[in-house]
Amino acid sequence: MKFISGLTLFLYTLVFILVGGLLIVISLNLFPLDSIMDILNMIYSTTNIRLILGITGVLLVFISIMVIQITMGKIRRQKTIAFENPDGQVTISLTAIEDFIKRALKQLPEVKDLRPYVKAGKKGITIINRVTLFSDIHIPETTEKIQGIIKSRVQDMLGVEEPINIRVHVVKIVHKEESSRDVKKDERQSPQFRGSIEY
Repeated sequence: MKFISGLTLFLYTLVFILVGGLLIVISLNLFPLDSIMDILNMIYSTTNIRLILGITGVLLVFISIMVIQITMGKIRRQKTIAFENPDGQVTISLTAIEDFIKRALKQLPEVKDLRPYVKAGKKGITIINRVTLFSDIHIPETTEKIQGIIKSRVQDMLGVEEPINIRVHVVKIVHKEESSRDVKKDERQSPQFRGSIEY
């Protein structure tokens, strides 16, 4: 796989350099039009050169299609976690795991807000959490608690033995008074509906 990636990168770079150089040569008028016409006439009249150019074009198209398929496959694999059940394959969306983590830590009194981001790779599952905490807490203890809860809940839910790496990034520390003020402000801004509702 690495060889194919290296080869495609080399070919794409070579093609872009050749096309870029050709455009520069044409724009600077370094070759007279007669010379370009002579080269084109020689290419059209020689069967071997046309054959080589045709094979090169087919190879480039084939490599481009392969690169697209490999890239799309990687994107699909990164967005889901798959495992085998006796009755067939099961895939779980990474966004479903993120929603599960949010709900699991919603009731934690030390946490005001949590935004998880889940990545799945060959080395296991990495969960990056952007957290807003309240100021009246012990940060190392709270972050360890968050990591422990996430790890145990995700392992229980997925039933996988792959390593789960939990990272916590504290983005903000707020006072509880600020939080309650924000809630009151939201309550004031939200419209109050009165009267009966018809279904």
